[in-house]
Amino acid sequence: MDQHASHPAIVKRLKRAEGHLRSVIAMIEGGRPCLDLAQQLHAVEAAVGNAKRELIHDHIEHCLEGGEHARDDLREIKQLAKYL
Repeated sequence: MDQHASHPAIVKRLKRAEGHLRSVIAMIEGGRPCLDLAQQLHAVEAAVGNAKRELIHDHIEHCLEGGEHARDDLREIKQLAKYL
């Protein structure tokens, strides 16, 4: 597997989001108000989105080679852009 220097930090972020999501599930099961649930789900969504963005930015900065691979790199950036 291709491990990047940023991956441990991204895993840490995702584990926090995972714990937060579990607490939101418990909130739903506990009958908490919808406004509270929406707010907490928004926070989980933002945490996952930030982890995704960090992963993609790290990949762009450290994995794309340029030079003779520029055309392939551009194609990959276009593919990655749809996930931002």
